Amino acid sequence: MFRKALLQRLSRVGGKVGVLIGCLMLPLAVQAQTSQVPEDSQGVPRPEAQSEIEKGPVISQFRENWILGELRSLRQDMMEYRNEMTKLVTDRELEVADKAMGYATNTVTYFFYLIAGAASILALVGWSTIRDLKDNIRVYAEKEMSRLTVEYESRLADLEKELRKKSRTIAENQEEIERTNEIHSLWLKASKEPSYKEKIELYDRILELRPDDPEALAWKADAALELGEQRWALSLCDRVLEVDEENSHALYQRACAWAGLGETDNALRDLEQAVNQSDALRQHARAEEMFQPLRDLPRFQAVVGGEELLDP
Repeated sequence: MFRKALLQRLSRVGGKVGVLIGCLMLPLAVQAQTSQVPEDSQGVPRPEAQSEIEKGPVISQFRENWILGELRSLRQDMMEYRNEMTKLVTDRELEVADKAMGYATNTVTYFFYLIAGAASILALVGWSTIRDLKDNIRVYAEKEMSRLTVEYESRLADLEKELRKKSRTIAENQEEIERTNEIHSLWLKASKEPSYKEKIELYDRILELRPDDPEALAWKADAALELGEQRWALSLCDRVLEVDEENSHALYQRACAWAGLGETDNALRDLEQAVNQSDALRQHARAEEMFQPLRDLPRFQAVVGGEELLDP
């Protein structure tokens, strides 16, 4: 509607401009006509022409007033046209700004509605899922804690057993060290003791600390032989050989006991076995008083060697 009114005003202004141009051109045409006033044959203008020239200024004044009026009206129309154009451009700019603001507002509103709807859906649908997830996490955590507790309790129990075992081993080793030191002291005393009875007492103390010690039994048997207790020495040697069948010292002592008891075959058998296991006993057998009844026997000489026997 506003555009149609503007077009009408433009057409009206154009018509006025056309009329004004026509009016401006009319005096020029009249002047041209007056410059060509018909003359008679003597070159004098006709009276009609002179009267028209005289009437010219009055008509020109009227036309000038009319033209000025039209120019004033045209100027007003142009100012109105400019105002209307300014108003139109301003309205267009305001309309564009309003549309942009509305678009931005609608976009933000739609995003807000979208977020609100998504949040509502999550709140409605996902609440049970989140609660179930929370419950599952708690149950899993409790199971895992129980499993770890049982596992670490088992590990602690094993560690405690191992520590007790090591503590017991350490205590036993300490006792064994003390026992070994005491036994070593008794062995030193026995080696320096001249009395065979005292030696037997020291060997008994060693056997109290370490029962069935082969070396203590064998040396006790040796002390019993020195005291003339062949059968006691024989029983002691049997105890040693029950534990260690290849104990050369016990075999030698039993051979001495058999020789003291008159058991020649048994004595030679044990002596032969003892010498075969330890060649150092061969020299001891040559000087052993207990083997005095066996010296003339060829078997004894074959056992101890072909060299000349030492005198007792």
